[in-house]
Amino acid sequence: MPLADWFSARESRRYTRIDDTPQVSSSAEVADGVWVKCDSCKHTLYEGELADNLWVCRHCGRHFDITAPQRVELLTDEGSFAEIDTDIAPCDPLGFVAAKPYETSLEGAREKSGLTEAVVTGRATIGGVPVVFGAMDFRFIGASMGSVVGEKITRAFELATAQRLPIVLTTASGGARMQEGMLSLMQMAKTSAAAQRHSDAGLAYICVLTNPTYGGVTASFAVLADVLVAEPGARIGFAGPLLVEQTIRQKLPKGFQTAESMLQHGMIDEVVSRGELKDRIELLLGYLSPRPARSGERS
Repeated sequence: MPLADWFSARESRRYTRIDDTPQVSSSAEVADGVWVKCDSCKHTLYEGELADNLWVCRHCGRHFDITAPQRVELLTDEGSFAEIDTDIAPCDPLGFVAAKPYETSLEGAREKSGLTEAVVTGRATIGGVPVVFGAMDFRFIGASMGSVVGEKITRAFELATAQRLPIVLTTASGGARMQEGMLSLMQMAKTSAAAQRHSDAGLAYICVLTNPTYGGVTASFAVLADVLVAEPGARIGFAGPLLVEQTIRQKLPKGFQTAESMLQHGMIDEVVSRGELKDRIELLLGYLSPRPARSGERS
């Protein structure tokens, strides 16, 4: 069959939802936007069912990557999120060109994600508790931390500190955005200082580490939280496993840099499945945030 006819035949097919769909062999055709294959257990999943299950494989529990808007919907109270700092966007201070110009990468990322940068921040409530909330989006140049990402994270901390609110962040990043050179690396110190000022004010900071969280984000604000929570299977580290192996010239143990390994070695506080995340954050906020004084009580 000619290739053009194969594509025409595939587009003309109609797909129906079938409950308890059996495993489809790896050689079967998978239609984009209808079926999703789990890279962990190799089952083929109906996209609608996967979305209903919060993008977690019902066979093996693998947590698929999700977007910043999906994080907002998942973790904040319905209708409570009000985005801030929507008017700042990245530029190309170095006129950087590698495989393609940085400006081209930015335009592609905006088109792909519908966002102006790799992090979304705003005010919200979680379980009725007012918070400042932020979520990183890996679709935008690997959620690398450039000058605007660092600025938005810093402003989120400063807003939370000024209004004496807890801050909840979800991270997913490949590290620093090297197309911005030193300006990118400066964001590590900048965001860390903002997190420290927030802590010095006696205010709570909860960070949810999602897959993957690497590089300068891990080496700065992401790991400075009062409580570090991670999703199952999330890869967390500074340098990637291949680079580590090449540097130390040793084979790494199975599960290296996974959330479960990090928990076992005391680097994070808890591994929480996606369906339980909001309830767990509500519980933590109840422990860490001051209880508002009731009428007639002393504050």
